[in-house]
Amino acid sequence: MNFSGSYHGADVTFLLKPLPLCDFVDDVGEKERLIQSGQRHYSEMLSPERLPSARYVAVFDEACRANGERMARDCLRLAQLVAQRRDGPVAIVSLARGGTPVGVVLKRLLERVHDRVATHYSVSIVRDRGIDANALRHILAQGHAPASIVFVDGWTGKGVIARELNSSIERFNREHGTEIDSGLFVLSDLAGAAACAASCEDYLIPSSILNATVSGLVSRSVLTDALGPRDFHGCVLYSDFAAHDRSRDFVDELERRALALSGATTAAEAVDAQLAASRSQAYIAAAMARYGVNDVNLVKPGIGEATRVLLRRAPRLLVLRDAQAPAVAHLRLLAEEKQVPVEIDPALPYQAVSLIRSASDA
Repeated sequence: MNFSGSYHGADVTFLLKPLPLCDFVDDVGEKERLIQSGQRHYSEMLSPERLPSARYVAVFDEACRANGERMARDCLRLAQLVAQRRDGPVAIVSLARGGTPVGVVLKRLLERVHDRVATHYSVSIVRDRGIDANALRHILAQGHAPASIVFVDGWTGKGVIARELNSSIERFNREHGTEIDSGLFVLSDLAGAAACAASCEDYLIPSSILNATVSGLVSRSVLTDALGPRDFHGCVLYSDFAAHDRSRDFVDELERRALALSGATTAAEAVDAQLAASRSQAYIAAAMARYGVNDVNLVKPGIGEATRVLLRRAPRLLVLRDAQAPAVAHLRLLAEEKQVPVEIDPALPYQAVSLIRSASDA
C-alpha cells in the first residue's frame, strides 16, 4: 500500500505497510529486557505512542519559534547540495520517520528554488536489518534512475544508520547490478558519517521532539510476523491523533521561512566531517568508561537521540551541557515527568546525551 499519511499526496509516498495496533509492549522495562537479552529485536516491538502533554506542546512551539529559521536555512543548504550533486530529476528517499519532514521540505525547495523535478518516497531502514529492499525495488520500478536517488535523514547520532545504509545499499547493488549512491544527506551530522550535511552542530531540530504528530501520523517502522516476503516494512497509522496533528503546518512553515531566505542563499558552508567523527568516537569511548556501559547502543548522543530515549526507551541518565539552555527545555520536562536523573557536564561536546538503562540493572 502506498499512502501519504497526513501529508498532501504530492509531498510524499510512504512505502510502508500499515498494520493494526498489535504486538505493543506497554512495559518499557520488559521491552528493554527482551531487546538487550537478544530475545527480540527492537524493530519487532512498538511501545504505544501517547499524545504529548500541553506543557510539552508549548515547548515544541517555542522550539519552532527559536529554531525554525535555522532548520529552514539548513534545508535550503541541503537542497543546494542535492542540486549540485544530482543532474535531472531527483528521487528523494527519506528514512522514515526522522527524515520524512526534511524530505517533504527538500522536495518543495528543489522544485521551487532549483526548478528541478523531484519525487519523494519515505522508506524504512532498521539497524541490523538494513533498508527495505522491496521499497527500493518499487522505486526503481517506477522508472527512477539509480543515479537520481538521494537518501535523506534529519541527523546522525553515532552514525549507525549511515553505516547500515552503506552496507545494505552495497549489498543491494551487488544483487541487482545497480549503482545507487549510498551517501546520506542530513541537516546535522554529529557523527561525521554523512555524505553531505548542512551542519555538524548539535542544535534543536524541532521535528525531533515529537513523534507521529509531526511525521504524518506514522509510527516508526516495525518488522513483525504479519509481514510477508513481498511486503514493505510495517508501521502503525495514528489516525485517532488527527485533531492534534502538526505535520502539514510544520512543513508549510519551514517552506515559507526557507523561501523567504532563498534570495540571500550563499554557498553551503564546509562541514568538517572528520572532526565530527573524531569527536564522536572519543566521546563514546569516554562515556562508556565513565558510566560503566558495555553496550555502545546504550549511549545516545545529541538532542535528537536523547529525545528518542526519553520518549520511548528506559532512560538511565540524562546528561546536559547547560541545564538552562532553551534547546534542552523539552528534555528537562521529560526527565521531570519520568523521574530521570540529570547530570550537568559543562565539557560535554553535545548539548545532551541520554543513557539507556541496562536491563540487568532494572
